[in-house]
Amino acid sequence: MAQAAVEVPPKGGFSFDLCRRNDMLSKKGVPLPSFRKTGTTIVGLIFQDGVILGADTRATEGPIVCDKNCEKIHYMAPNIYCCGAGTAADTEAVTDMVNSQLQLHRYHTGGRESRVVTALTLLKSHLFNYQGHVQAALVLGGVDVTGPHLHTIYPHGSTDSLPFATMGSGSLAAMAVFESKYHEGLTREEGINLVCEAICSGIFNDLGSGSNVDICVITKGHKEYLRNHHMPNPRTYFRSQGFSFPKKTEVLFTKVTPLKEMVEGGDAMEE
Repeated sequence: MAQAAVEVPPKGGFSFDLCRRNDMLSKKGVPLPSFRKTGTTIVGLIFQDGVILGADTRATEGPIVCDKNCEKIHYMAPNIYCCGAGTAADTEAVTDMVNSQLQLHRYHTGGRESRVVTALTLLKSHLFNYQGHVQAALVLGGVDVTGPHLHTIYPHGSTDSLPFATMGSGSLAAMAVFESKYHEGLTREEGINLVCEAICSGIFNDLGSGSNVDICVITKGHKEYLRNHHMPNPRTYFRSQGFSFPKKTEVLFTKVTPLKEMVEGGDAMEE
């Protein structure tokens, strides 16, 4: 005798109902909307004293540049920062959530410094649970009691630990710069210049990346956030300075017809 099915309350978390619906519609021949391409260039490298992270500042919505100076380097802990690529809302939400978890962990441990591997585990576990549906590609960097660390985290939860890393649509151009010029034992100035060159390579070779270069330098007990460190695409004009565009079409003549004459003319025609 078969046992009656027991109704279990639904579990919390991500719902895959829409994924099943979309799969059913595609099998019936209903075309699904195409994925929207996003653009970003984020990089990181380990130098002799710590970690340097870099990012461009262009935010796109399809073919539209919706923000020319957005911040893509997110605060995680006093000694840990994270660059985000992908859907801006997802990167903001994921980094803010882990930021709060790390802060609670520091409260429980009496203010002990957060470990980079702790942030890495929280991020990759969360992203793995959503199987890539949370579109956040991250470059995590920080310095703790075990030294400098640099990790990449992909949207489906896999990770890499590397001496230099790039992610985003401009990552190939940036990686070309790193592979040709990176070496161990970089000084602070050499590291900043190399990160800046890698981001500029993404800016000038990827339409989804652009505007300025943000850099974050993390060393033992100190961090330096260089907002708009380099601006390779300055505006060449400003409306506030009285710039006027040249006229493209000459005005040959102007004729003004008062509204009253038009109404009287209409009444005469009706009579």
